[in-house]
Amino acid sequence: MNAWTRLRAARPVFPSLAWIRALILPLCGILAFLLVWHVAAGRISTSLGQFPGPADTARAAQGLYVEFQEEREKAVAFEARQAERNAARLAENPDAEVSVRAYAGRPTFPDQIRTSLVTVMSGFLLASLIAVPFGVLIGLSSGLYASANPLIQLLKPVSPLAWLPLVTLVVSAAYVSDDPLFAKSYLVSTITVMMCSLWPSLINTAVGVAGVDKDLVNVSRVLRLGWATHVRKIVLPSAVPMIFTGLRLSLGVAWMVLIAAEMLSQNPGLGKFVWDEFQNGNAQSLGRIMVAVLTIGLIGLVLDRGMLLLQRRLSWDKTAITR
Repeated sequence: MNAWTRLRAARPVFPSLAWIRALILPLCGILAFLLVWHVAAGRISTSLGQFPGPADTARAAQGLYVEFQEEREKAVAFEARQAERNAARLAENPDAEVSVRAYAGRPTFPDQIRTSLVTVMSGFLLASLIAVPFGVLIGLSSGLYASANPLIQLLKPVSPLAWLPLVTLVVSAAYVSDDPLFAKSYLVSTITVMMCSLWPSLINTAVGVAGVDKDLVNVSRVLRLGWATHVRKIVLPSAVPMIFTGLRLSLGVAWMVLIAAEMLSQNPGLGKFVWDEFQNGNAQSLGRIMVAVLTIGLIGLVLDRGMLLLQRRLSWDKTAITR
């Protein structure tokens, strides 16, 4: 090895390429998207007016934030008046019964986001509680897998738009209460999300369990591990990467299904927000809808990255975060 070769081998790699890949290239992609969006928006006219570009969407987002601030100020003022009124009643009569009511103002855009997140996580968790255990069972039994596979392939492609009327009728008939714990629209959206999002987790769990290394299975037999111990010590650790892949796909499906479910079931959330703005049909509706579209995409990205971080923490496959 000559001196020049030794010098090149000892010199640290210049980090410019890493910076380009991690920061510059994504920034260029975003700027190109904004440019194309700006040019295309200027050439599109709709029945509601000009299609909103980046600047119009930013102004719409600012307007939604102002509405949120105004509603929050109204809520604070309402609670202050209520507390003052109740204090005056108790001062006159310490035994008087006072009522505390929640502020009943219209939901703001952040309220819609929070409702959508609660609904999608409810449906996703229910789907996971069904899909992962059942996926383990059918992955361990070839006979059960052969029995369940036709049903899985039959129900997996069904659209949420097809499930929604059936779920609505069943919930309306079965969930009858004078003091319901949950709103029917919330249950309809949650169950629809669950029924459409459980299949990726179910299939990936079954494939991961069925693909456990035969040497590990033989070790389990030699040690005469019980069924529960075999699943806990051998099967689940080996199948964790595939299980998390299914959970990640299921969460993405759940988030997409939720928007359609909220639109049709009229459950408060981002889907209903988009539908209401479309029905309003005023000059600001397009900009507000674009804000909702970008918010939906951003939340979907955050949910996906969050699932990858969770996989990185719990799985032995530490390279999953780079995929």
